[in-house]
Amino acid sequence: MSVKETMTRKLEAAFAPASLTVLDESDQHHGHGGWREGGETHFRIKIVSPAFKGKSRVDIHRAINACVAEELKGGVHALAIEAKAE
Repeated sequence: MSVKETMTRKLEAAFAPASLTVLDESDQHHGHGGWREGGETHFRIKIVSPAFKGKSRVDIHRAINACVAEELKGGVHALAIEAKAE
């Protein structure tokens, strides 16, 4: 299973999002720090979830980072997060 698929499944299980997009943007970072052949180094998560209601932006980002911590330790170099409460 790809890193993208793994992160998608974890985020769906943790936050039951109304919408979720996990984008592999590695090709946009060719030659930059952390980039490697084959991609799966730079991701953008766009997520809308009722689980975020009443939480601060910092708390939401911490929760998302905790959810995909294993992937961040395992080779994901950069993660951009766009998160909103439903």
